[in-house]
Amino acid sequence: MSSSTQRTEIAVGGLVLAAAIGFAAYMGQVASFGSGGSGYELSASFRSIEGVSVGSDVRLAGVKVGTVTGIELDPVTFRANTTVNVQEGILLPDDSAIVISSEGLLGGNFVEVLPGGSPFNLEPGSEIIDTQGAVSLVSLLMRFVSGGEE
Repeated sequence: MSSSTQRTEIAVGGLVLAAAIGFAAYMGQVASFGSGGSGYELSASFRSIEGVSVGSDVRLAGVKVGTVTGIELDPVTFRANTTVNVQEGILLPDDSAIVISSEGLLGGNFVEVLPGGSPFNLEPGSEIIDTQGAVSLVSLLMRFVSGGEE
């Protein structure tokens, strides 16, 4: 193998390695936001959290302000206990509501925070009491087709 071919292969290998390191750094930044790297945890209990999973967006006024970090079933109440991480600096009133919203007929679901009007804010680790679970589009269509009867 000639010396110029070796240099070319080394240069291409170096570029591939640099691109891989850059991609890994970018993914590390994205993952640290979703895992609660800089923010605070809140909890909520939903009747149905259909369409939402760990990593789903938490939005306020349509802007992503956090991520769903945990979902588990409460075996006593049969509700979905959910943990969300909200960005540091986003102060939510303690009477805020949290609902499961849909991006549209074909879009996915996300968690939406509806801020209240209280002068007091939620502390890290607090539970949001006012929740609304996911609405099943299939059951709504069935009600419409059947004329409102269940």
